[in-house]
Amino acid sequence: EEPDAHPIEMEDNLPDANVEPIEGDFVEDEQGIHINGSSLEGGGQILRNSVTLSALLSKPVHIYKVRGKRPKPGLKAQHLHGLMLIEEMFTGILKGGAVNSSEIRFFPSKPSQNDEFTADPGTAGSIGLLFQISLPCAVFAPKRTKLILKGGTNATQAPQIDYTALVFHPMVRRFGFDFQLNIEKRGYFPKGGGVVSVITEPVKQLNSIQILDRGNIVSIQGRAFVSGKLPDDIAMKMKKRAHKVLYDHFKGSNVEINIETVHEPPQQAVGEGVGIILVATTSTGCILAGSALGERKKSADSVGEEAAQELLRNLSHGECMDEYLQDQLIIFMALAQGTSAIRVGPIQLHTKTSMHFGGQLTGAKFRVLTSKEWASEKGQEVPQGSEESFIIECQGIGYQ
Repeated sequence: EEPDAHPIEMEDNLPDANVEPIEGDFVEDEQGIHINGSSLEGGGQILRNSVTLSALLSKPVHIYKVRGKRPKPGLKAQHLHGLMLIEEMFTGILKGGAVNSSEIRFFPSKPSQNDEFTADPGTAGSIGLLFQISLPCAVFAPKRTKLILKGGTNATQAPQIDYTALVFHPMVRRFGFDFQLNIEKRGYFPKGGGVVSVITEPVKQLNSIQILDRGNIVSIQGRAFVSGKLPDDIAMKMKKRAHKVLYDHFKGSNVEINIETVHEPPQQAVGEGVGIILVATTSTGCILAGSALGERKKSADSVGEEAAQELLRNLSHGECMDEYLQDQLIIFMALAQGTSAIRVGPIQLHTKTSMHFGGQLTGAKFRVLTSKEWASEKGQEVPQGSEESFIIECQGIGYQ
């Protein structure tokens, strides 16, 4: 199974400004809400966000042309089991729930009184994406909730579980909720077999957030890993290359760079995996990352280089969060009480899609301003180094 790309696929490498919503891609009538799943990014994110919001807002949703822009459209096992998870959490009814289905209908009901839910697609499909669809529902559940998510922990073209733990978790806590995430076993392509448990405490309402001042880069921590029968020197080569790229870039500064190497023992990992994640922390508590996974005919040096260059790219516009995080926060901004604002780099197509459908489903109001427009409106100076950044502002609905 090929997981959804996130946040960028080759087909998404068009300038975001040139990709517009399909006319009539969101229609509401007496039967519910009808969404064209091939609009904008045209992938699994539309499915995940729409069904999550359908459940929370008790609005039936009909999605057609599911993942219509993907090379292999329709539901894959990972998407199907994400939908089934929400169906169970909200005692709803899912129609069209079959692998390769191009059309689904979801009729939500009341939150389940159960406090533990499991999703297991039986593939290496991304656990991170199962987490994305289920977290908002778990946070607003009536009681403490445990999610047991199975599949791939470090799948290609999807958020690595390390990213979820090291970047998403501390940043999303600013909305006023928290969760425990435990990586019980790692799983890699093609077998999967990973297990992650998540425990959430219920909240009544989310706080709005203001993340506008990036501050200075203080440190960069990294994790270069291999598992199975792969030799340790692969991790060492990834580490050395990434460290050199970052050291050369930050030479003369006080940025601390520390990358550890890990060989995951067989009892903690299924299959053979190779990868690296690099996490930068700033003086104001912002956290940004770059990462890469190994694959056949891809040298360890090139994997380390790729991760380091991605991190530097994500730091190049003075943004407070990287390209992977900006779209993941949109659904929480829409549900929060009050006005949220975040400073980001170039607006990703996944982010544009989240705002488009999330705004229509919830009634939240989004707008995007350049850094200069925002500063002028607020009577402020543009922070040094942030001239090319953007501000996403959202008037949330105060869901509870």
